[in-house]
Amino acid sequence: MKKLQLPYNWLLPLSLILIVACSPEKKFTDNGLIDGLASVITLQPDTTVVYLDDFVNDITKVDTIYPPAGMVATRKENKVYLTGIAENKIDHLQIVSEQSTFAIPVKKADKKKVVFTYNKPANKVHVKGEFNAWNVEAGRFNKNENGFEISFAVQPGNYQYVYVVDGKEIRDPLNPDSVENGLGGFNSLLRITKPNPDSLPKLSTKSFTDFNVVLAVSLPINNVRVYWQNFLVDVNNTVKSEIRFTIPKEALTLQRSYIRAWVSNKQGISNEILIPLANGKVVSTASQLTRQDKHAQILYFMMIDRFKNGNPSNDKPVADKSIHPKANYFGGDIAGVTQKVKDGYFEQLGINTLWLSPITQNPEGAYGKYTNPNTTFSGYHGYWPVSLRKIDYRFGNENELKELLIEAHSRNMNVILDYVAHHVHNEHPLVKQKPEWFTPLYLPDGTINTERWDDQRLTTWFDVFLPTLDLRKPEVVNPMTDTAMYWVQQYELDGFRHDASKHIDLLFWRTLTKKVKDQLRKQTDRSLYQIGETYGSRELVASYVNSGMLDGQFDFNLYDDAVATFARNDVSFSRLLTSMDESLSYFGDHHLMGNVTGNQDRARFISYADGSVRFDEDAKRAGWTRTISVTDTIAYKKLQLLTAFMLVSPGVPVIYYGDEIGDAGGNDPDNRRQMRFDNLNTHENATRQSASYFINLRKKHLALIYGDWQVLYQTNNQVVISRKYFDDQVIIAFNKAADPATINIEKNPVLNKEISGFVSGNSLSLSPYSVQVFTSDK
Repeated sequence: MKKLQLPYNWLLPLSLILIVACSPEKKFTDNGLIDGLASVITLQPDTTVVYLDDFVNDITKVDTIYPPAGMVATRKENKVYLTGIAENKIDHLQIVSEQSTFAIPVKKADKKKVVFTYNKPANKVHVKGEFNAWNVEAGRFNKNENGFEISFAVQPGNYQYVYVVDGKEIRDPLNPDSVENGLGGFNSLLRITKPNPDSLPKLSTKSFTDFNVVLAVSLPINNVRVYWQNFLVDVNNTVKSEIRFTIPKEALTLQRSYIRAWVSNKQGISNEILIPLANGKVVSTASQLTRQDKHAQILYFMMIDRFKNGNPSNDKPVADKSIHPKANYFGGDIAGVTQKVKDGYFEQLGINTLWLSPITQNPEGAYGKYTNPNTTFSGYHGYWPVSLRKIDYRFGNENELKELLIEAHSRNMNVILDYVAHHVHNEHPLVKQKPEWFTPLYLPDGTINTERWDDQRLTTWFDVFLPTLDLRKPEVVNPMTDTAMYWVQQYELDGFRHDASKHIDLLFWRTLTKKVKDQLRKQTDRSLYQIGETYGSRELVASYVNSGMLDGQFDFNLYDDAVATFARNDVSFSRLLTSMDESLSYFGDHHLMGNVTGNQDRARFISYADGSVRFDEDAKRAGWTRTISVTDTIAYKKLQLLTAFMLVSPGVPVIYYGDEIGDAGGNDPDNRRQMRFDNLNTHENATRQSASYFINLRKKHLALIYGDWQVLYQTNNQVVISRKYFDDQVIIAFNKAADPATINIEKNPVLNKEISGFVSGNSLSLSPYSVQVFTSDK
């Protein structure tokens, strides 16, 4: 039996002290040039292109740019090209403006060259996988005297892929490593080894006073970077395992600002430290946070039509007998959401951010087609807009939306709106008025451009009645972003969930976010949370997330691995923890990615967990062809484990409506059933209580919002995780096995404050399918 080892940063070597001090003469005046925290720039192997507009509000005020040590910076209008080899693994790009010097953090990528070969007879060979966003056209092999070959620069991590040989998908014949693809088959698996975690320095928050902060560092280092907002704080080296710095006096004038810190050694970069400040002092209790603190958000997504019918007078299902009742309007509306806000449902659950499905006017007819059973569909979901500014009368009106916002805000809850920018419905007037604004339905080779998710990612139509806006064109982007701005200017909304983000050119996101900063942030001091939806590789997902575009996207890669880990007994925790490491590597230790419990485009987790839906079947067809219910009550326990994991992980938790009670279902529309609030069975009540417990646990503990992430103990079926922010510490122990588990905890006196129920020198016993929480005495 393995023994639990307390994290090594609690046992600090007495070999190094780093003293970081702010020089009294140093100026920290931004003059409004950079809005919020500048996102970290990841250097590419050859040339890194930095869009100044992503960081700087007015690029005409930029006087000088200094590259990271060892590199050359070349500016061409709004772009900076970084070339050369960076001397430090963590550094910054300096931007000088009006005697202020800003520092945008830069980290060195550890991409490795990977060569793929194919030596059998063939005419054309391609490779598609997570490293090239599954785009077969981006993976065409070159033919040489030995066969076929192609190379990629790839970050350390695990990547699924397949070869496409003369149009047929096969696994790499030279790679025996493979993984199930979730569709009944297998993909090849590329593994690129990361540095040994024990060789990397670890940073942790140690202590603070009114003006000073102390961080602990676990190993000798050769580089340290500490920033307040977007300014470098000077570093002085002495002798101990601590980093000390003084909070700049300019922080006193800001209601919220942040400290960020990294260190590195020859092996790599440490985790990131993020410390929120309130008028220059370290935020020390969760009660100091407001709904404007994005890291503290806990989202709840509801499909309005399926949530609650608060105003039956606006009910109007589509009068077309070809539509199966499951694909027609149920009657849910904005008034129903407001009623649940007023009756305290969300407050009791602990939710502080509501995500509404799209509310723009959708068609009144039937569209699309499905066989077995034969049915068409209504636009009950809201994703087929025939107007971009009008509220669908079946969901409510302007006054009802404003009432919802007033009621939510009075209870310290945000409301974000699902916005569809990628396409409109055929009935939208623009289709006839501006046909040049849309991409062609047919490609030059005559093939139809529908559902070409990867090779025609920015032009594909989702269906023949949903024309795609060509958002690569500025003349289309400008009015379309104005339409998005209408919703946040007309209504006090707190952000957007953006549909189909990866199918929209980056020009749209840059334009929209700049308008948010220029027209909303400067004029009203409102900061929106923008989260996107992208299915694809982490590199593709991350390419949409930075200071000038989206705050985050849903982490479906992590979700897929969590589903497999908690639903299946044959999948070990190593898969999920590896996935978490890769997400933190790509998105940062304090990212704003969405950690979902479920999704409107996936079968319900609980139905995978009890075997009602198989991983190797068409989950949509399963939902149409049989009645799916919970057949094994253990699945409720498994769902509680998955929900708990998402709520204690770095990022923004997202509860999909019905997951808090364990609603069953195949893929859509079966996963979009009418929400149930009453007459729940014992297991459903227990599941809701468990969700509420972990939601409120997160709201109470800064460690779960800003703390570091450490795995203290790991086997196939058990894992113990620590989150720590100064004296606030939460330890979470999971057992996903059908049998009880006992973990021997090695006695260690380094805890300077006892963790409630978690005492060195004792054994920790875990019941089957259980999670235990231990907290500091705070």
